[in-house]
Amino acid sequence: MKFHHLEDCREIRMMAIFNCLKVKPEVISWSPRIIVLHNFLSMEECDYLRALALPRLHISTVVDTKTGKGIKSGVRTSSGMFLSPEEKKYPMIQAIEKRISVYSQVPVENGELIQVLRYEKSQYYKPHHDYFSDTFNVKRGGQRIATILMYLSDNVEGGETYFPMAGSGECSCGGKMVKGLSVKPNKGDAVLFWSMVCFLNVAC
Repeated sequence: MKFHHLEDCREIRMMAIFNCLKVKPEVISWSPRIIVLHNFLSMEECDYLRALALPRLHISTVVDTKTGKGIKSGVRTSSGMFLSPEEKKYPMIQAIEKRISVYSQVPVENGELIQVLRYEKSQYYKPHHDYFSDTFNVKRGGQRIATILMYLSDNVEGGETYFPMAGSGECSCGGKMVKGLSVKPNKGDAVLFWSMVCFLNVAC
């Protein structure tokens, strides 16, 4: 399918409303608060984001808290990219961001640019928290209070998002039985969690 940013705005808005009605929230943990949002994205939206991202993927970095620049790190080995401020104006992106705002209760203008990540076999993001523990990032853009991960594909082995401090039993993550709670990718689903309660999450 070929995608352009000049879609009919009315059609995109109607699709956004329809997709919002299809979303089925499932609370999988109250403390820490983690919600799986089934059917959060349509298949068309998933493919649209992939089409925008694939030509521009590069090795993921972490932010150097002293300089604010991205640096390579053994903590994460994925590839990724951020949508541009111009792409943020595309009708389909606006529809997705509005939906994120509805379910996170964070205004669109307070959100970060959408980042698309790709994890290939044996790639990972080691245990980490998504809130900022340094003053540099907080001063630059404010505190990150919530994160939403949207799954754009599901034909994978492994690929779970693992929350080691959530849940009370064992779960399967990366082919291993471990303590905690894991969310397996399902195309179109999303997982929303609040970052200001200090707990870890990891992609494996």
